[in-house]
Amino acid sequence: MSPAPHLSDIRRLAGERNAVILAHTYQPGPIQDCADFVGDSYGLSVRACDVEARRIIFCGVQFMAETAAILNPSRPVVMPAPDAGCPMADMIDKESLLELKSEHPDHLVVCYVNSPAEVKALSDVCVTSSNAVTIVSKLPADRGIIFVPDKYLGSYVSSQCGREMVLWPGFCPTHARITPEMVTESRRAHPGAVVMMHPEAPPESRERADAILSTGRMCTFARDNPAREFIAATETGLVHTLRKQNPDKRFYPLSDRIVCPNMKKCSLQQVADALEGKSGRSIEVPGEVAGKALGALRKMLDMS
Repeated sequence: MSPAPHLSDIRRLAGERNAVILAHTYQPGPIQDCADFVGDSYGLSVRACDVEARRIIFCGVQFMAETAAILNPSRPVVMPAPDAGCPMADMIDKESLLELKSEHPDHLVVCYVNSPAEVKALSDVCVTSSNAVTIVSKLPADRGIIFVPDKYLGSYVSSQCGREMVLWPGFCPTHARITPEMVTESRRAHPGAVVMMHPEAPPESRERADAILSTGRMCTFARDNPAREFIAATETGLVHTLRKQNPDKRFYPLSDRIVCPNMKKCSLQQVADALEGKSGRSIEVPGEVAGKALGALRKMLDMS
């Protein structure tokens, strides 16, 4: 068996193949370290529009790679871990949304990007956890809102905007595991640390946090905040990002149990194989679906 590739091997291959490597902050540390850009779903969506490489190697889950493919129809997008899906995205589908729209024909559909391309194509605007409050605040006050698929993010946005919304009962199984007891235990272990929590967490847990922030905004908040210690109440992979960006501060995961198994499927060998064209999954979105979904994604970028 040949040895696993080193980071230098990955960077060499990326240069030779004119490829850009995008990695989500929940990816394993070595994957983040080999990437050209590391960020949350919103940040990577923006980066996907800006890059000039011939190929995009997307280290994340399927809905993220689909978004990159929709925004970059002329460039191949490859997922090194072909079976990395998203349970939350699987909780909503085209037929379910069509039925919900028929029950509320005058409502606008706000779609969290953690959803299939076919659902985005039926939506008026997409949002991420970074920009959902901003975008919903700009929607016409005389229109009702359907929010899919995350009920917890939807409830947070509703509380911040004062807008009642029809919430689809989906959720992130990883963030749903965050409990108030975990916050209490973590504060006891790290007294004085600032608790940053993702809005995908349940409301009763969010009440125990010091700040509710997307993964991208956690990075900005930790950088700018004078505190020296932070608890990251989100997927554990973000702690690697935070520690790299702030070597003079201390960061702790809320719990070692807050792990997304799909985000941990990617390996350096898979990235190398994807760069060499040996394996990986090419992401293709049917033209009609991609065109409609692009409208909702472009509206998101324009309104952010």
